[in-house]
Amino acid sequence: MPTDNFSRMLLSAVEEGLSTLGDSPKQAILYHLEAHFKIKKDNIPTNLTEFAKALEKIFGPGADYLEKLIAKRLSEKLNVECDCGESINFIECVDNIKRIVKGEHVTT
Repeated sequence: MPTDNFSRMLLSAVEEGLSTLGDSPKQAILYHLEAHFKIKKDNIPTNLTEFAKALEKIFGPGADYLEKLIAKRLSEKLNVECDCGESINFIECVDNIKRIVKGEHVTT
């Protein structure tokens, strides 16, 4: 899968994950990401580490729930099985999903 397709799927998963909070909160979070963390919505896939740090600053321990939800949506969209349990973080999980899609071996 080309990187731009993966990025589109990831961005869609992010939007769906944030939408679980409601449309107004999602819009507020996206505004906050851009205004305070300089992360534009369309650049989230290329700034995933900064996105994860921003979520942690905004939500504290609650960021973990959103990250797992986003990763779950991403794996569903790409029709891959990936267990993003407690042992790996959000970035590692997304990287594992990307490797699975590329047909690479994944170690956990």
